[in-house]
Amino acid sequence: MIYKKYIKRALDIILAAIAIVFLSPLLIPVMLILWATGEHYIFYGQKRIGYKNREFKIWKFATMLKASPSLGTGSITLKNDPRVLPFGRFLRKTKINELPQLFNILLGDMTFVGPRPLMKVDFEKYSDEIKAIINNVRPGLTGIASIVFRDEEHLFDNPGMEPHEFDRLVIAPYKGALELWYQQHLSAVIDFKILFLTAWVVLFPQSRLVYRFFSDLPDKPAHL
Repeated sequence: MIYKKYIKRALDIILAAIAIVFLSPLLIPVMLILWATGEHYIFYGQKRIGYKNREFKIWKFATMLKASPSLGTGSITLKNDPRVLPFGRFLRKTKINELPQLFNILLGDMTFVGPRPLMKVDFEKYSDEIKAIINNVRPGLTGIASIVFRDEEHLFDNPGMEPHEFDRLVIAPYKGALELWYQQHLSAVIDFKILFLTAWVVLFPQSRLVYRFFSDLPDKPAHL
């Protein structure tokens, strides 16, 4: 498939470079605020499972306490999580915290649209079938599962079970199904629709436009 093999990567390089230049007036003030507040660190690097299930380091703006991975619910962030710093809440809500991944895209670790890369502990929650397929494409800055699960933190409010167990039994299987759907339908049109919807749900978090754009998505589990 020409788009998947060549054009998608070329667009990643061009669009990431343009976005970095265009967004510089936003990125620089954010860096200065992070340096002056919280724990005074700007970027957060973390190992994630990427293309062909190889590890790489993903970059984000720092939004949580440095010790967060060993505190509370670990890799799962809850609603009103006390580990999230005040300015970090704004960055996470607007998704500005994800913008350093533009450099991951330039390096070839990631693409604009694809499955979200997970920490190993969360990747292991997928079934063997999903683990064997999900990273046949580069992980994305956004993706269909990122849109459907834009309010994921709220799902852990009253799941009736321990958060990681709820993630393994309910959330991970549906995320996996969504990512397989994406690979089966991968095209330039699908990618641009997902990019548009990503911006749309930042502005209108309660919107269900994704289900109008993609009426054939896998059925959502009753628990969600």
